[in-house]
Amino acid sequence: MISQLQKKKIAILGSTGSIGTQALDVIRQHSELFEAHTLTAGSNAELLVKQAREFLPDAVVIANEEKYSYVREALADLPIKVYAGASAIGDVAALPSVDMVLTAMVGFAGLEPTVRALQARKPIALANKETLVVAGEVITRLALENRVPILPVDSEHSAIFQCLSGEHDNAIEKILLTASGGPFRNYSEAELMSVTPEQALKHPNWEMGAKITIDSATMMNKGFEMIEAKWLFGVSPEFIEVVVHPESIIHSAVQFADGSVKAQLGVPDMRLPIQYAFSYPSRLPLGGERLDLFRLGSLHFQPADQQKFRCLALAYEAIRQGGTMPCILNAANEVANAAFRRGEIRFPHIATAIEHTMQRCAFTATPTLDTYFDTDAEARRIATECCQTGR
Repeated sequence: MISQLQKKKIAILGSTGSIGTQALDVIRQHSELFEAHTLTAGSNAELLVKQAREFLPDAVVIANEEKYSYVREALADLPIKVYAGASAIGDVAALPSVDMVLTAMVGFAGLEPTVRALQARKPIALANKETLVVAGEVITRLALENRVPILPVDSEHSAIFQCLSGEHDNAIEKILLTASGGPFRNYSEAELMSVTPEQALKHPNWEMGAKITIDSATMMNKGFEMIEAKWLFGVSPEFIEVVVHPESIIHSAVQFADGSVKAQLGVPDMRLPIQYAFSYPSRLPLGGERLDLFRLGSLHFQPADQQKFRCLALAYEAIRQGGTMPCILNAANEVANAAFRRGEIRFPHIATAIEHTMQRCAFTATPTLDTYFDTDAEARRIATECCQTGR
């Protein structure tokens, strides 16, 4: 059981997003065990201020420096330190007083703060999958060198982590990574040409931020999760099978060498994997809906169509090549995803822009951390050109 003598002080990087707000609900339910020590946000200054006034953290960071004055003045009557800028997020993640860092930022921006936290020997509750997609080898090596755990927060990776609990060195034969299939799993390739951002932003099962919701619709999100699983669990991509499971009740499963399959089931609720990462190895009570198998009745499964959802195929290709190719994949996806949301390209052209960027961007087989930043910048430039020209 978790000791109640001292609260675990958690830095939430990305507190105003979907994962961050649900993490704060977990802390709200278990305020005797957890403390929101630090809160950071990108541009949502209003919600950051509201959160700070409720949870009274030691410090807050607003990445958008233009909103620093607003946040500072809104919290002037409270003993809360207020910082601004992207570099300050890494600074607060490495504070000696922090016990755990929840990386809930979206995209490549989460890489540097995660590196800073690992170098400061902070356990990571990982919700920023792009960190492992871009620099999995560097991140896992840093965790090993500094002897700190990376605890998965994605529902799929938390499910795998829970299935492996108590299995010690038992050999994994296959990881079954489940996917809802998004809103377009039954669309034809022709129908995908006419889908709108508004349609793509309506996920059938989960409430998520805009970027990750589009990634779910293209199935790039599942490609990222496959890469993340490779680094978290040491399983080669050819032994990670994506299974479309529309109900999102089985969050993932592990098949062992004897043929036994263990799965983790539950209603779609991200608070469960967040809380499990905070409390591991203990399980705490959590308010919310419970799984009712009798009401559910049946579950369905089908293979993922990598021809129709080319982003998933591109993710497998990127991790097969290794080096900086997953970094190129991620950067191009961030650009193309945003271009689609702005109505500048059609839905299938997201994959086209990513593919062309992978073909044109300089590739490094053995990158350093600095190489990733240079590659990210080049890939974004090329992907932007691809979106503007339709190639």
